[in-house]
Amino acid sequence: MAPMATQRRASIFHGYGATPEDHWFGWLAEHLDRAGFRTDVPALPESQAPAPDRWVAAVAKAVGTPDEGSVVVAHSLGCLAVLRYLASLSAPWRLGHLVLVAGFVDTLPALPVLDGFIGDGTDPAGVREKVASLTVLRSDDDPYVPVEHTDRLAGLLGTTALVVPGAGHFLADEGVTSLPQALEAIV
Repeated sequence: MAPMATQRRASIFHGYGATPEDHWFGWLAEHLDRAGFRTDVPALPESQAPAPDRWVAAVAKAVGTPDEGSVVVAHSLGCLAVLRYLASLSAPWRLGHLVLVAGFVDTLPALPVLDGFIGDGTDPAGVREKVASLTVLRSDDDPYVPVEHTDRLAGLLGTTALVVPGAGHFLADEGVTSLPQALEAIV
C-alpha cells in the first residue's frame, strides 16, 4: 500500500479591524485553491477589539498541528497571533510555508490601542527551524507598522524582509487587492 500524500492546506489570517473578505485575502485564497490547496480564511473574533487568547485559540482551531503540506499566511496583528500559537506548540510539528505580511512583535506608535494585545510581543525562537519556507513581506511606506519593526521580526526569524514598494499596510483602500509576492512565495 502506497503512503498517503500530505493534504495541502492553507490558512490566511487577517489583522486588526479586518474581516476575511477584506484586502487581498480572497484573491490569495482563490489562487491557492486553484493551485490545489484547501484554503480557509477564518474570521478572528472581534477584530475591532481583539483579545490575544481568543485570537490564538482561533488560529489553533484553524491550523491544528501543522505539517509539511500546511501553509499559513498572516497579515499585521494576525502575524503576532500566528507566531504565538506556533511558539506554544510542544508536540512535534513542521510547517511547509509561513508568509508574514506587515508583521511585528513590538508595540506600534500609530496604534497604542493595541498595546494590551501586543504586550511583550512574543519570542519566535524555535519557530524558524520548524518552517520549511519562510517569507516576511513589508512595504517601504507602511503608515501603521514602522519598517524597522518588520525588519526586526524578520531578523528574529533569521531572514530578511522582502520589500513591496508603495504597498502601504497592504490594505484595499491603499490599492492592494492582490498580493502576487505571497502567492509566489508559496507556489
